[in-house]
Amino acid sequence: MYLCGVKPVKRLIKPLLLLHFLILLSGCNASRFIPEDGYLLTGVGIASEGTHVGTDELQAYMPQRPNNKWFSIFKVPLGIYCLSGRDSTKRFNRFLRHLGEAPVIYDRERTLQACDNMQLSIRNMGYLNAEVSLREKAKRNKMKVSYRIIPHERYHIRDFTLNVQDDALRHTLDSLKYRPAINSEVDRRNRPYSINGLESERGRLYGLLVENGYYKFNKEYVHFRVDTTIGHHLADVEMIVRQAQGNADSTDFSHHRYHIGDISYEFPSGRQFLRPKVLRNATAISKRQLYRETEMHETYARMTRLSAVMGANVRVDERTDGSDTLDVSVSLTPGKINSFSAELEGTNSAGDFGAALALSYQNRNLFRGSELFSVKLRGAFEAIKGLVGYADQNFIEYSIETGITFPDFKFPFLRSAFRRNAQATTEINFAFDSQDRPEFHRRVLTGVLRYRWTRMNRQLQHRFDLLDINYVFMPWISDTFRETYLSDPQNRNAILKYNYENLFIMNWSYHFVYNSRPLGASASNYGTNAYTIRIGLETAGNLLYAISNMTGAKRHEDGEFKYFGIGYAQYAKFDFSFCKSFLINKNNSLALHAALGIACPYGNSDILPYEKRYFSGGANSVRGWSVRELGPGSFQGTDGRIDFINQTGDIKLDLNIEYRTHLFWKFDGAAFIDAGNIWTIRDYKDQPGGQFRFDEFWRQIAASYGLGLRLNFNYFILRFDAGMKAVHPAFKDSRRHFPIVHPNFKRDFTFHFAVGMPF
Repeated sequence: MYLCGVKPVKRLIKPLLLLHFLILLSGCNASRFIPEDGYLLTGVGIASEGTHVGTDELQAYMPQRPNNKWFSIFKVPLGIYCLSGRDSTKRFNRFLRHLGEAPVIYDRERTLQACDNMQLSIRNMGYLNAEVSLREKAKRNKMKVSYRIIPHERYHIRDFTLNVQDDALRHTLDSLKYRPAINSEVDRRNRPYSINGLESERGRLYGLLVENGYYKFNKEYVHFRVDTTIGHHLADVEMIVRQAQGNADSTDFSHHRYHIGDISYEFPSGRQFLRPKVLRNATAISKRQLYRETEMHETYARMTRLSAVMGANVRVDERTDGSDTLDVSVSLTPGKINSFSAELEGTNSAGDFGAALALSYQNRNLFRGSELFSVKLRGAFEAIKGLVGYADQNFIEYSIETGITFPDFKFPFLRSAFRRNAQATTEINFAFDSQDRPEFHRRVLTGVLRYRWTRMNRQLQHRFDLLDINYVFMPWISDTFRETYLSDPQNRNAILKYNYENLFIMNWSYHFVYNSRPLGASASNYGTNAYTIRIGLETAGNLLYAISNMTGAKRHEDGEFKYFGIGYAQYAKFDFSFCKSFLINKNNSLALHAALGIACPYGNSDILPYEKRYFSGGANSVRGWSVRELGPGSFQGTDGRIDFINQTGDIKLDLNIEYRTHLFWKFDGAAFIDAGNIWTIRDYKDQPGGQFRFDEFWRQIAASYGLGLRLNFNYFILRFDAGMKAVHPAFKDSRRHFPIVHPNFKRDFTFHFAVGMPF
């Protein structure tokens, strides 16, 4: 019994030592850095009597928080700081202090001020008699504090009246059917009094007026008169909209309603570098319409998004003839039109060394319409060793990509509909790629007509590929490769053979992204409930299939319809992804992710094209496996090796949970659990165990766990993730099926390097 337990105990030694080190480091004594009459702040809490007053929004009033904890457990940053000596002139001590976090010394004066601020905030919610008290608990040189909230009874509005002192403005509000939201309550006895609610109503009225011509109106014209002396925790509120403030010699105190006059464009460079039609399309306002503040901001945003524009300014000038007309001037500064770039890279594919060179050119104003034109040339060479039976031992690739992006929606009858409500672009792209390998020569020609559009706040993003054409041509396949993999009855693979034939793909697709956090909104306001939804729909071959049937075309020997001897793919594909984040505090958050993809070949196809199939594993999937190493189902590659052709599927499921924490400086950490797999819809003989079955798919869900390190430079993130397999569906015996119980570091560990977050 003792001998059987030796290896498991040895496996636990390293993680236990690491855990012991973290505990010791987090428990380093900080006493020498605490003043004689001071305290180390070790805990802060808020407690409220009753659930009707939430404490989340009061967290912002806390002036101090305890030292940061890794994963909310280990005070490692404080421990690193405490390792430094008292002599701050020594470089090593300064380095440790910079790397760590100084002890948080309790500041009683700031904490008492926080009590007053919390009390004022709660009273603004309508609890006019609210009390906030402070409780301090000192032990040796450590201090824990808690705020105790007693809200008492909330005040309600008995009567709410609107007093508009400007007769013309009152008539305008009536025509706009403005009614204070407070008065819209069905039960007037259930109208809670709140300063925040009154401020919200003030902002609502201001927003309505500046969107309907009142250029000079501001929130200071709206104030409230509140009477809380009527008893029974009731208040009478009068909302007063004052007259305009005229000049000293003026007798006109009415609020004026302005219209847009002349719209002009200025070019500080002295040259009009954009066509007038482009300027008009990018201008959200029009002559003789009422002034609208959001359209002024939208005009500025559209101008700055033009690729040919470096800077923009939108100025409004009031006419002096008393006509209540505003002239708008848009000033545009041109950006750099032409740019060139070159990229040189080295490659190493399983010991085969090579190099690649890419040259790029961009023109940001090709036809003076802020069109973005780009051309990219790429060439690559790789010396391949160890191939037997092939005449050529080198890999040569060259490609050209070109495209043009228009800053509007180039589609008949729909441009006017998108002009005001969305930010749209039209993309036309072409690419040609030539690959000469020892085994085969491959040519790929693609063309795409794509539309993108977003709403003003960028929460909704749409992409519609109206036409996406891919033509794959195999001009030559070596006899050795054909006889070994495509023609040999013993080694012949249907998926492999399908992807080494001439193939035509004509599809359309639609992709939708919704982000609950509006553009420019802070994470503190939306981080606790921020989520993202992605949906993708794609289908191919339906039009060609309909033409084949309508024209009475005959199927070829392999059962496919073909054009000019070339088969075409027919399939449907659906993708869904959901990601939600929970902000625990400024240093810790929790992220959840779920993704599902289903693709089904039908009609003219029995198998999906290789590039349309799903794969599992990798830095953005189940991180206990490398890319294309997992699945489908319980399938395992020959001799346990990765089978890039067969380890693909028609269905994909990903489930991820990740705890994220800030460590120190630019370093963030993460602990994650991943689950998922891929499956095939049909039972392919080359992928035994890969077919999706409702009664057993849940047994084939793989799982992994691990830790991650991120270098966060704000504008980009370098990510290092170390994953360990927990459940391996390819094995039936319990020892290998549950590596979480019987871990083998060499077998179960996978390291990933990536740029950006996994989801």
